Amino acid sequence: MFELHLLCPEDRVDVLSEALEALDALSVSVEDADAETEHEQALFGEPGMPPPKDGWQRSKVVALFAKEEEARQAALLLAAQDFFEACKVISVEAVPEQDWVRLTQSQFAPVEITPEFWIVPTWHEPPSQAREIIRLDPGLAFGTGTHPTTRMCLRWIATHDLKGQRVLDYGCGSGILAIGAAKFGAEQIDAVDIDVAAVTSTALNAQANEVSLNAGLPELAQGTYQTVLANILATPLKVLAPLLCSHVHAGGSLVLAGILERQEEELIQAYAPHIKLSVADREDGWILMTAQRGHAA
Repeated sequence: MFELHLLCPEDRVDVLSEALEALDALSVSVEDADAETEHEQALFGEPGMPPPKDGWQRSKVVALFAKEEEARQAALLLAAQDFFEACKVISVEAVPEQDWVRLTQSQFAPVEITPEFWIVPTWHEPPSQAREIIRLDPGLAFGTGTHPTTRMCLRWIATHDLKGQRVLDYGCGSGILAIGAAKFGAEQIDAVDIDVAAVTSTALNAQANEVSLNAGLPELAQGTYQTVLANILATPLKVLAPLLCSHVHAGGSLVLAGILERQEEELIQAYAPHIKLSVADREDGWILMTAQRGHAA
């Protein structure tokens, strides 16, 4: 890989970027040529400062090419264009070889749910204090344990007795909540999602964690469950209120996440005809809401 470094004034950035894309640059980035100097220019307005501008007075444009020859040919072609006036070729530089897989993996470390319960990528050793782990790598489906909503749901699972329960994970994503329920003793687990890729991801992740569950589309969910988990978003949770509540067994628990703190009252009102919700956990502006269905008289 090779980078072509160019210098240009503010009014030439767009046309130069478009020309580089037409020359098959793999990527084009723009930065302040005077960054970290006394001439550095802020683009975003702040109180007492002038309104923000669209670009810097002098911009450094960096285009990535697969081969050195392609980068140098692009520089020659650009230099011959009228719009290149006041622009300048700075250099063509080789991009240092990187172990991109290892670099990407380094961004995903084990995630603590409780001191004894962790989410651990397959390339990491579990922390010494971990007594229960879920092995999970980043993938196409939502749910790696890094988001507050997922962590709160898993904390709830880890601190409640699910032994022998029938559990529903509605909107399962990666299957992380269903797997967590299995790890903490649930016996019959249905994990459903409208996304076929999520269903496949859940099945594969369950197999990798050596737990048994049923993964499928929403029609898989039948009857009632001692615990119903749904980590989606507030709007679909409101629409799904009658359906989700109908799946909660008498004396069973409903656990909802994907809800911002400011949406608390909306959810309480949406579920009021069916069940009484309350906030059970909070983290980084998100809340976990739970309810228990009363026993039939």
